[in-house]
Amino acid sequence: MNGFTSFNDSWFQQLHRLVQQLSSCPKHPTTTEHQHHFLHVINKVMSHYAEYYHVKSLAAEQDALSVFVAPWATTLERSLHWIGGWRPTTAFHLVYSEASIHFEAHIIDILRGFRTGDLGDLSPAQFRRVSELQCETVKEENAISEELSEWQDGVSELMGSSTDLDVKTVQLISVLKKADDLRLRTVRKVVDLLTPQQAVEFLIAASELHFGVRGWGLTQDHLIFHMASGNPDLTKTPKRRSSTSRKVRLVAKIGGAADPDAKVSGEVSWI
Repeated sequence: MNGFTSFNDSWFQQLHRLVQQLSSCPKHPTTTEHQHHFLHVINKVMSHYAEYYHVKSLAAEQDALSVFVAPWATTLERSLHWIGGWRPTTAFHLVYSEASIHFEAHIIDILRGFRTGDLGDLSPAQFRRVSELQCETVKEENAISEELSEWQDGVSELMGSSTDLDVKTVQLISVLKKADDLRLRTVRKVVDLLTPQQAVEFLIAASELHFGVRGWGLTQDHLIFHMASGNPDLTKTPKRRSSTSRKVRLVAKIGGAADPDAKVSGEVSWI
């Protein structure tokens, strides 16, 4: 698992560089060249995500249990995981949250009839599509969660048979791959329903949330380690920037069962 841990670290560093490219895109694209640049950078980010899940799939085939518990993640990240990673419906929480933030920031212009073109300017058709995708994703999440539950029930019946254990391991690999496939498909579908400008904003927000939760988790793990070792001078939590703390607000139900009829509010962890 050391190989994937190293890959995860380098992948994360590359994501930082890609976010810098996303952030350098014009706030309001006005030319065809701008649009092409947006699409180019978006495709690079999506290819980066696809590479991550491809390599993770190969790692799962080698050591499914380690991939399931994700030793490369912080304690905070693991507490928020759904089957070895972020819950796919998190993407919709993020869209609604960012749409609300952008709308409030430009409410005067919007009320005057000016189009901002950002996530606060989603059309009724886009909102309908987001809602439809959310319901579809909830159903898939629940089906995969049920499959994992059946796998866990079956494991409790094992009596040390290596053959049975091999079969159960193959089943766990299948569950992990389905969960990761749903994660990647969800991001692709959300990006596809947005304009290039909105997609850039969504990918930046998702990455910032990822960075924020991971950074907070690393800080907490560091403090816990030094508290356990009896070093009181390192137990003060450093101040975090307000933009990061905003991204790290968590919905209490993130670790619970998804509800297709529930209202979407707040911000959630992207990991």
